[in-house]
Amino acid sequence: MSSGKIIVAGIGPGSEEDITPAVLDAVKLSDIIVGYKYYFQFVEDIIKQGTVCIDTGMKKERERASQAFEYAGQGKTVCVISSGDAGIYGMASLVYEMKAERNSDVEIEILPGISAFQKAAALLGCPVGHDFCVISLSDLMTPWNKIEKRIEAASLADFVTAVYNPKSRGRYWQLYRLQEIFLKNCSPDTPVGYVRQAGREEQQVRITTLARFDPEEVDMFTIVIIGNSQSYISPGNKLITPRGYYREETDNGAKNPGQDIMIRSFRTIEGELRNRNIPLDRKWALLHAIHTTADFDMENILYTDEGAIEKLYRQCAEGKIKYIITDVTMVTSGIRKGALDRLGIEAKCYLHDPRVAEMAKDKGITRTQSGIRLAVEEHPDALFAFGNAPTALMELCELVRKGKAYPAGIVAAPVGFVNVCESKHMVKPFKDIPKIIVDGRKGGSNLAATLINSVLTFDDAEQLKPGRDV
Repeated sequence: MSSGKIIVAGIGPGSEEDITPAVLDAVKLSDIIVGYKYYFQFVEDIIKQGTVCIDTGMKKERERASQAFEYAGQGKTVCVISSGDAGIYGMASLVYEMKAERNSDVEIEILPGISAFQKAAALLGCPVGHDFCVISLSDLMTPWNKIEKRIEAASLADFVTAVYNPKSRGRYWQLYRLQEIFLKNCSPDTPVGYVRQAGREEQQVRITTLARFDPEEVDMFTIVIIGNSQSYISPGNKLITPRGYYREETDNGAKNPGQDIMIRSFRTIEGELRNRNIPLDRKWALLHAIHTTADFDMENILYTDEGAIEKLYRQCAEGKIKYIITDVTMVTSGIRKGALDRLGIEAKCYLHDPRVAEMAKDKGITRTQSGIRLAVEEHPDALFAFGNAPTALMELCELVRKGKAYPAGIVAAPVGFVNVCESKHMVKPFKDIPKIIVDGRKGGSNLAATLINSVLTFDDAEQLKPGRDV
């Protein structure tokens, strides 16, 4: 008798609409259907009358494969069904191994199916838009120490990670350990989506963050997908991982190499921070500061009031901040013109105003002091940024104390050796003014400008898109 055929078919996650036409035909036309008994409920309506169905319980995979070969050896067409895709944690590899073990001439055909993580991803939005990996937490056939190494590698490599077999009655702690490892290497704001019974009547879809994710809400029928550093939750509560098309192009569709370099730089900096688990608005300012200076000491010396960057951005976006005043023109030059135009803000420096030299001579003060006095007369509620002159910052502090100035915010980053540290100390007591300060002697015009840019572009912080106005 000629040998029959074994078709190993993935029947998808659980609904007939997710079964491919090729698999539907295989199930309808086969003489024998072999599978885990739980799966038969998803194909019972399409099995032809008279078909022999062999269903077994869990952990009977070798037994099912052996029976498939016995029937195929009798010339039968046998369909071995697996949920999802037969090649992803399915029966395909076992059937091929058994064919070699038996030295069988039975023909093997593998029919792919929609995997559970693909179905879950579609329900969540588009979380696997970029490089991803799939990890099973089942340690029945893989030692846990090897699984843990894979988890560590995935979190460090910034993969989107899909998790199979996250929990069972006996495996209750492994998912907690995975969360612990990811929190060590990834932002607590990393989006996490999880889908229970994807494609079935009991389907549940949830989206949260890595820090808020509760493993107790997960069972063995759940697929968990952890985003990467670029993933975000959209306004429509969908989990999105961008492929990068929009970030690599300008508004007219042309490639923007500067934007791409800056994005990659920000990712590199974030990966090298000693403490990545800091509030997003502080991290956003810190990424800008380190990107501009290549100085990771900024982690120690950059001071930001709680929520300062976000508060200042909101004022800019709502039109409450109309002017940014700088101590020197180099700071003004470094502020992104595209961001200013987008928000309707004007950046001004009074240093070269004809009135400044006259006032400085008449009052016996520096020109930068004079510039700040004039600025306060015309724009007492502006956002002020200092990257050079401590005397100018000290002048603003005096005007605040006298009630003549009430800045929307202060960026204090003068640089040097005389009165620099003191000028920065003078700013901190103003509790009601949002402040960004570079402590100590370090600072500079480029640093003050980039800190202003971190305010103006804070709406890009969630997606780490620093290059919109490059």
